[in-house]
Amino acid sequence: MSTSRGQRSSDWKILAALVALSAVPALAGTARLSELARGAAVTAANARFFAMPLPVVLHIVAVIPFSMLGALQFAPGFRLRHRTWHRAAGRVVVLLCGLIAAMTGIWMTLVYPWPAGDGEALYIERLVFGTGMLLSMLLAITAIRQRNFTVHGEWMLRAYAIGMGAGTQVLTHLPYVLLVGQPDESTRAVLMGAGWVINVVFAEWIIRRSSTRRTIMHARSRHRHWPNPAADDTH
Repeated sequence: MSTSRGQRSSDWKILAALVALSAVPALAGTARLSELARGAAVTAANARFFAMPLPVVLHIVAVIPFSMLGALQFAPGFRLRHRTWHRAAGRVVVLLCGLIAAMTGIWMTLVYPWPAGDGEALYIERLVFGTGMLLSMLLAITAIRQRNFTVHGEWMLRAYAIGMGAGTQVLTHLPYVLLVGQPDESTRAVLMGAGWVINVVFAEWIIRRSSTRRTIMHARSRHRHWPNPAADDTH
């Protein structure tokens, strides 16, 4: 019972952290959709979205459920208790929302004019991490088709980490803006890149820790099933 309560508590902590990380980008995306829907005044900051609204609308509509449903996918106890829901939500997260989010992210990078403060370094970062997310999604799909659940989960975690970069980028920007002011082009590239890198490094740490734990559990299981020479000693 105490183990079950501990698992549920751990699930809630994971969910709370991931939902909080998703909150600011989700609110910003919702505000952007509202702005486009009601025909707000066109400014230098939003002109590219009014000129071509389709990619940004698709991106926002896909990213919000991807981040929120994804939070439930990575709560271990919840996933084990609700396997059917996990599979159904996984199809939505992976096949629909995740792929659309990754592809529209690349699309926007390629077709939208650079906003003030962006530059070549950030343009390259967006392409690299957007492509990395898309490849991770495709490898996750390939793994689940092969019934390799462990590899599927690892690639989904990598894709989710990249997709959640916008949330971490709020955290990398906020101290700098409060203490220094608005970043210049090169500093903004560093702060944006840091958000993605932090998430990817953390995801790899989780994957390595899980792999080590599985190895230890497998070794213990084999040890329990080894014959005990002392038990067979008739002398």
